[in-house]
Amino acid sequence: MKNILLLILVLSLFSCSNKEKEYSTIIPQVQEIQYAASYFDLSNFQIHAKENTFLSADLLNLELAKLDYKIDTVVYFEDPIKANSINLVIDTTLNSNSEYYELIIKPEFILIKGASREGLLHGIYSLIQLIPRSSGIDDSKLACLSIQDYPKFKWRGLLLDCCRHFMEVDFIKRYIDLLAYHKMNVLHWHLTEDQGWRIEIKQYPKLTEVGAWRKEKDGSTYGGFYTQEQIKEIIAYATKRGITVIPEIELPGHSIAALAAYPEYSCTGEPLEVENDWGVFKDIYCAGNDSTFAFLENILDEVIELFPSEYIHIGGDEAPKFRWEHCAKCQARIISEKLDDTDELQSYFIKRIENYLNAKGKKLIGWDEILEGGLADGATVQSWRGFDGAAEAARTGHDAIVSPTSHAYFDYGLESIDLEKVYAFNPIPEGITDEEAKHIIGGECNMWTERAPQNKIDSKVFPRILAMSEVLWNYPADRNYDAFYKRVQNHYMRLDQLGVDYGLETVPVHFNAIYKNGLFNVDLQAGGKDLTLYYQINETITCKYDSTFTVTENSLVKAWATKSGITYGAVKEVQLYKHKGLEATISNLNEYYEGYAASGDKAVIDGLRGSNNFRDGNWQGYSGRDFTATLSFNETQKVDSVLSSFFQYNLSWIFMPTKITVYTSTDGANYYNRAEIKPEVSARSEGEFFQEFIMTFPEVEAKYIKIKAENYGICPEWHPAAGSNTWLFIDEVRVY
Repeated sequence: MKNILLLILVLSLFSCSNKEKEYSTIIPQVQEIQYAASYFDLSNFQIHAKENTFLSADLLNLELAKLDYKIDTVVYFEDPIKANSINLVIDTTLNSNSEYYELIIKPEFILIKGASREGLLHGIYSLIQLIPRSSGIDDSKLACLSIQDYPKFKWRGLLLDCCRHFMEVDFIKRYIDLLAYHKMNVLHWHLTEDQGWRIEIKQYPKLTEVGAWRKEKDGSTYGGFYTQEQIKEIIAYATKRGITVIPEIELPGHSIAALAAYPEYSCTGEPLEVENDWGVFKDIYCAGNDSTFAFLENILDEVIELFPSEYIHIGGDEAPKFRWEHCAKCQARIISEKLDDTDELQSYFIKRIENYLNAKGKKLIGWDEILEGGLADGATVQSWRGFDGAAEAARTGHDAIVSPTSHAYFDYGLESIDLEKVYAFNPIPEGITDEEAKHIIGGECNMWTERAPQNKIDSKVFPRILAMSEVLWNYPADRNYDAFYKRVQNHYMRLDQLGVDYGLETVPVHFNAIYKNGLFNVDLQAGGKDLTLYYQINETITCKYDSTFTVTENSLVKAWATKSGITYGAVKEVQLYKHKGLEATISNLNEYYEGYAASGDKAVIDGLRGSNNFRDGNWQGYSGRDFTATLSFNETQKVDSVLSSFFQYNLSWIFMPTKITVYTSTDGANYYNRAEIKPEVSARSEGEFFQEFIMTFPEVEAKYIKIKAENYGICPEWHPAAGSNTWLFIDEVRVY
């Protein structure tokens, strides 16, 4: 009996239950872990390394120094394990996955073995995360355990857009450290854009003399660029930490900064200025001019010399065809190459660049628009407009990186993508076979910076990148968000130590108001765990929320959350409006875009008016379509006015309607035009505009009200996206 009890004890110490694994502190979660009831003493130890682990030993020394462990010397050895030491070993026979590692912590020694240098680095960062850092815990005692770990996807990346907002060299290095710490392995470095050219090209000095700087709307100059020496420095820093840096050189679109420096490579040759606003612009590289390709090839030659990566990213997204359609040289190219249209011309452009890269020993990556008109043979697709691009690439035997706007765009607000949604991300598109799924090489989180200068990056990326790192490392293991959430709470102390100014996990408060029997019934829901909600109505006393409350009149409702007694996030303000339309049924609604569906058909008559943020969940969006709707009442109403709200931001292709018309009817068959209005905001006006239109008329009886708001139509020739469909955004339609 004694022997059986001893066996049970031993097994309990060296086996890992699901619960134990869930509560391990490492992010991303490891594949296999076994614990033991003993400790390694960190108060006095050395680092022992073989010659081929020199760089890794040096890095471990640096990481330990950050934790106040001073290792004066690194001892090199050829024999097996040394006592009272951290031993580093690379064993290429360890596992077929080159990123595999084993971490063994015993009272006598620590052993980190990697199937390659990359695997060894992962083991080092797992060890660093395991060292106790909580106050009140003896950080000289490191719990004994054994880990066997490896990633499921080989591509685990973060895109940093340094064009819209420039990032300092030390900041880039800091993010390389943060990526390595969380076992991400790709920095996708977005270096050229409409708003700035950020890489020194010695053959074309005006790219940085002109293209790296833009004149802001307040008259100031903004910009910057990385010298080739700085780029070499960053790449060396990344290589030491196991991070591959992939440069993105945008073409044929998003190229205004380059064309401002060298306009001869555009279709018109006319002078341009580096853009100082965001959007998609119609001036792109001329596909009919052979000198354009010589220009790009010369640039790529210098890029290839700088970046040892296997891949070069060429963008290929959001390239309006307006200039090509009106360019004699581009049209001649279509004829000479026997192409059908400008989509195939883009394919020709991409294939020509790919052939050049292949000849230089490089592979091409492009955004999923490169599928249009036919995909270059060896191209890798980065799918951002959902999962379809990745699925199409995989079905045709092409590798794909998955970074959809639905889960991976960290420039989006938490109302669109919060921590839990990122954790639910499945990089494998639905409907592809297991064999096709082998072409899904991984995923990326994208940090575009139109509205995120350097000081806001942390709060956008963290903590969401913690979820992305775990998805890409541990897929397809069963995911337990509750357990992950608990590990994130413990991980914050490590982010604090790393100086990360992390943001929120989710929108703190979700607001829902349903109008019935003359009252708004208001429900608040905490966006995440461990949150307590409070609210005010019209600046009255503060109430703790515990159940639905009612609002009887037009009211401003404020709601907010606290976590551990501290306000969590911003106060949410919602203006509720009572009007006759709340009692109506809505029909004959034109088809709106599902991504801007607000809360369904009745969103435009629910009493909640949209804010200045057209992504706030209250707006309905119509691409290339008018807004039309019919409101039907159970009984005839006396009405004398209709109000409606619209939004304009022309650089996002959102325009005011050209005309709004209101009709009424008592029988549903005969309608009378009661009012119409034309917005006074010019379509050319820069900036974002919110406007409520009031349409009044002599009081009439009506059982039906028909509203039509006419879409602007097509972006005009002066617009950067000339020829594209425009958007119309509408919110609350109020009837009085």
